[in-house]
Amino acid sequence: MMRLKSAIFVSALIRRAQVEGAYAVVRRKGAEEAGAVFVKVAPLDGTAAFYGPAPQSEIDESFPADRLFSPILGPGTPEADVEARIQKEVRFDPDLWLVEIEDRDGRSFLDLAKA
Repeated sequence: MMRLKSAIFVSALIRRAQVEGAYAVVRRKGAEEAGAVFVKVAPLDGTAAFYGPAPQSEIDESFPADRLFSPILGPGTPEADVEARIQKEVRFDPDLWLVEIEDRDGRSFLDLAKA
């Protein structure tokens, strides 16, 4: 199965969040074709959640999602801790994409892998 380019996936994610009334923005533009996508979700209360690509072991092959995500730092994590983890991920992979979603309900608008 062909996978959507990262740029197209990110554009669709931002559109989906905005249609639902959330604010979403690309904070870091990564590799156009296949850069890993990470998402910070901030409910505007000083906390955040941070999601990244799900490990292959968590992917259910019967689920038809193009990309699955899993929480790296769950909801309620202090925002400073999330920012520190983002910097660590960027040092490890400078070609990653970073999307930030501000949503008072803490919705990620992502397909999450079953843990």
